[in-house]
Amino acid sequence: MSTGTLFGIALLLDLSAMILVWVLAFRMRNNSIVDIAWSALFSVLALVYALFGKGYLMRRAIMAGMVVFWSLRLAFHLYRRISRLHPIEEGRYLKLRAEWALKLKSNFFWFFQAQGLLNTFLSLPFLLACQNLDPKISIIEFVGVALWLIALIGEAIADRQLDQFKRRPQNKDQVCQEGLWRYSRHPNYFFEWLVWVSFFVFALSSPFGAFTIYCPLAMLYFLLKVTGIPMTEEQAIRTKGNSYREYQRTTNAFFPWFRRGSCE
Repeated sequence: MSTGTLFGIALLLDLSAMILVWVLAFRMRNNSIVDIAWSALFSVLALVYALFGKGYLMRRAIMAGMVVFWSLRLAFHLYRRISRLHPIEEGRYLKLRAEWALKLKSNFFWFFQAQGLLNTFLSLPFLLACQNLDPKISIIEFVGVALWLIALIGEAIADRQLDQFKRRPQNKDQVCQEGLWRYSRHPNYFFEWLVWVSFFVFALSSPFGAFTIYCPLAMLYFLLKVTGIPMTEEQAIRTKGNSYREYQRTTNAFFPWFRRGSCE
């Protein structure tokens, strides 16, 4: 299929799926499930591109494998986290529910559609790679795979360390500063961003692949300025107070690095 046709199919799939998720979210009274759907839908798109793309088969298989493995791991992690909280929504959705009380249903409908639209545009590196006819995997693509593997392992370790910390009763309302969390306040976000860098690097060898630089840049903006760090830290300060403020003072927000002087 042509690139335009596949992109149109992806857009239709994303927007339709998000309508179904919106209906389910209101029946469950839990809008947090959009995060699970958002992650899992990348697997669907990658498989569609790999099956119907006209590029080199091995490249399509590698690209699909990278996306599906990352996407389903993240979706399953989010499912476990959200299911433990259910029926309570995560903090940022409780905040939106309060802010949008007068137009709750319609505002969340368009919010979910925006997530579907974002899915489609962020999937462009996958699509371009699956349309690349070059019958040889380039060095830059191998670099992309290596970077993806590092990012995936790092994100999985960060998620596991935080999950294990939260499971200990004595750590209730305490700040996790163990493992990777000692060097970054959000190592999971850092490695999630690195995944998107790896997708961009892999797509660089494909025609128009350089254009997809907007994907890691957009994810960096969202994580640093919109729904990532700002909302997470606002919630952390509400629940942990001065101990989290001290963590902010001594530890980098995003990029892992050595700690600054502590009052401890």
